[in-house]
Amino acid sequence: MKKTASAFLGIFIMALICNGCMVAESKYLEKVNEADALSKQLATSTDDNASLKKQIAKVTGDRDELNKVLQSRTDDLSKDITDSRQKIADLEAENTKLKENLADLKQKSQEVEKESNTYKDLLQEMKGEISQGQITITELKGKLTMDVVDKILFDSGESKVKKEGLDVLKRVVDILKNVKDKNIRIEGHTDNVQIAGKLAKIYPTNWELSAARAINVAKYLQQQGIDPKILSSTAFGEYQPLADNDTPEGRAKNRRIAIILLPKD
Repeated sequence: MKKTASAFLGIFIMALICNGCMVAESKYLEKVNEADALSKQLATSTDDNASLKKQIAKVTGDRDELNKVLQSRTDDLSKDITDSRQKIADLEAENTKLKENLADLKQKSQEVEKESNTYKDLLQEMKGEISQGQITITELKGKLTMDVVDKILFDSGESKVKKEGLDVLKRVVDILKNVKDKNIRIEGHTDNVQIAGKLAKIYPTNWELSAARAINVAKYLQQQGIDPKILSSTAFGEYQPLADNDTPEGRAKNRRIAIILLPKD
């Protein structure tokens, strides 16, 4: 009886031990499975992380490239804007210059018209003397020149304007009074015949004679109302001849007074 009870107790104890071993093994296997699952999740997460890193790197590269393109386009746009502003400024400056040039052309056109009117008036007024070869009138590049031979203004060897000469100059003055925007220069010219005799004591050379004649004509124009600020006189003596001094006709042309209208400086 006692042996039977002991045997039963031993069997029960072994059963408990085996059952405990089975429970422990089951939990171990469960843990192993969990570990495998975690390892797989870790591997998957690692792969996902690597993939995400690649995507981040790609997106970062794309972003940097986009920033470069955007910066380049911004620089180009800024340059285009700067260039456009410069072109606008250049065009405005050119437009201003064109307006100034147009204004100058209008003024010059008006001046030329005035000169032409003066030229026409002198031609009309002096047509008798012109036909006789005593006066020549030319107009070139804003310069109007009236050459008057000395014999209708002066007696031989004299610098004082004679009465007939004053009458001629008075007709010229009536036209020159309308000229307000020009300088008037009176030039004295002679032939190359040297002054001799008693006259040489008054005028040692042709310089003095041509100077005295030019000054006296300028004085007369002033007396007749021409503004002295626009008047000047100069002497060239024999050194700017119009014709050959070897002939009487040439010397007659060279003995002259030139009344010249010039643009103001």
